[in-house]
Formats: sequence, structure tokens, C-alpha cells
Amino acid sequence: MDFSNTRVIKDKFEAIGGEFNSPLTLFQNKLPHIKAYIFDWDGVFNNGVKQDNNGSPFSEPSSMGINMLRFSGYLKTNDIPHVFIITGENNLSAINLATREHFTAVFLNARNKIDALTFIATQYHLTPQQIAFVFDDILDLGLASKVALRFQVKRKASPLTDAFIKKNKLADYLTATQGGQHAVREVCELLIGLNGNFEQTLAERMNFSKGYQQYLALRNQLKTGIYNLKSGKIEVLNAE
Repeated sequence: MDFSNTRVIKDKFEAIGGEFNSPLTLFQNKLPHIKAYIFDWDGVFNNGVKQDNNGSPFSEPSSMGINMLRFSGYLKTNDIPHVFIITGENNLSAINLATREHFTAVFLNARNKIDALTFIATQYHLTPQQIAFVFDDILDLGLASKVALRFQVKRKASPLTDAFIKKNKLADYLTATQGGQHAVREVCELLIGLNGNFEQTLAERMNFSKGYQQYLALRNQLKTGIYNLKSGKIEVLNAE
């Protein structure tokens, strides 16, 4: 398989059930400008089911996918892309993953996610055209309408929502897998493939290359910011 051929990559993802709502040229034009990835939590890293206040889990395959996506970006630009989680709840699992993997920041209790986007743009000197977003539900659509690339995680129970999103061009790609089936990993592999360095990224990680070690050392120096959105205001719980 030619891992650098975007047509081959598209065919591979369509073969497992992924749906491209935008042409490949859009991804090719926008992806080089992406400097940050925003992820929703419930329904994206998991199936959205919670028990009490314990939050909801994540999968290690999805965690590995994000790490490889960041390494792929580092190999292309010598900079580590930002990763943000914006969740509508107080998700302890999201905080645990973000701090363990040294994500840029987590935003909790975000009822209006555009508030978090506005803060991110100002605080981290990013424009919406430099941001990609992975999401699954209605709460996310305002943010999805503002950014450059949008990846919707599939859920079979929401056919009318899917139709609304497609009609209003709010997602560029719809995953084949659902949130509890490592959908984040699917999106990350697609993005690395479209970056054009999938084989290099995996080979260097497999061999624990000097380049990967340099990336890991830089990544592990990053401190995760933790923010709470309360009544439309950003409360700093642990600034990076």
C-alpha cells in the first residue's frame, strides 16, 4: 500500500464505512495550516454512558492515536500541535488523560463551547482556520461551524441529527466507528495519512528513534491547563 497516496487512503477509510462529506482537495488545502486539535469527550472517546460523577473512560488505542498525530505534526513542522479537550461535564477521566499525555488544556462544564474556542484563539494565538475539531452531538455544532476541519463521530441512534449536520455542511468526515469503538484512533490515523508521513511516523516510534525521543522530551515538558467554564466565564483551575 502507498501510505502517501491520498486516493488510496480515502479508499481504505471508505472501505471500513467512513464517509467523506468534503472533497479530498479541501483536506489537502486546509490540513497544512492546522496547528491545534480540539476533541469533545463523551460520545467521542467513549460511548457517552456515565455512572454517578465518575466521568466516562477513554481507550488506549485512541490515546496512542493522538500521540502519533502529534508526532506526525512534529515531524512535519518541528512544532508539537496543540490538543484541547472541551467537555460539557466535569470529566475526571478527561483530566487524567490530558495531564498524563501533556495535552495543552482541558475545558470543563462547557455548555457553550464557542466560549472555550474564543478563549483558545486568544490565549494560544490561534485562528479558527488553524483548528480541527472531533465531535459527536448537538452541543458541539456551534463550535463545528467556526473551525477549519470537522470530524463527526458516528452514532447509529441519531439519523436525523446526522442528516442535519450533512445538510448544513458541519462535518467534513463521518467516522465508520462509534465512540466506544476507538473512533478517535480512526480520525487520528486518517489525519496522519493525509499528513503524508504515516509510514515515517510509525517506523520512528517503532524504533524509538532519536527524533521520537526528542519529541517525547519536549512533549513531556508541557503542563496541561485546566479550566472551568462557569456562567460563561473561564475559571482557571490549573494554568499551564
